Amino acid sequence: MPTIRSSPSGRFVLRLPPALHAMLRDASHVAGVSLNEYCVRRLASAGRVEGGATALVLRCAALLRERFAALLLHGSWVRGEASSGSDVDALIVVDPELRLGRALYRDWDEQPVIWRGRPVDPHFVHLPAPDTFSGLWAEAATHGLTLFDRDGRLETYLAGVRGAIADGRLRRQVAHGQPYWTEDS
Repeated sequence: MPTIRSSPSGRFVLRLPPALHAMLRDASHVAGVSLNEYCVRRLASAGRVEGGATALVLRCAALLRERFAALLLHGSWVRGEASSGSDVDALIVVDPELRLGRALYRDWDEQPVIWRGRPVDPHFVHLPAPDTFSGLWAEAATHGLTLFDRDGRLETYLAGVRGAIADGRLRRQVAHGQPYWTEDS
């Protein structure tokens, strides 16, 4: 029978794929902390991360490498309104220098990700400028699930969107049963 230590040492060795190691190393550099500190912070805030989230983050890291900035799920699946034919919508935020084009989607389609039996539908995007809003980002701010945020910029932007909603600058309305957002000047 193995012996159980009364107090953990606080140290363990972890083996991980090289692409994930590189992504974590780069993210720690951008965050201005050591790789160890960055990983401790990420593990402490893991919250709702599960196997599907891990597979999705790893796929994004392998495809985009250091240009992978953030990942957020949104849409009917996150809101709990998915039908039998619904997919899982993912906003994959990439660095602004990366050109958005069909090639990204073709590369994704070579190894698609399935989350709880549903295909993940990727939407590659650049993070908008501060104080620039759209219905997509309003939905992401109110009903999105952030799975990865390399340097905190996604959450900072989403907090700004939520602030605009709280201030009444963005309003959710419904027409013919469909929600949409309007911006007051």
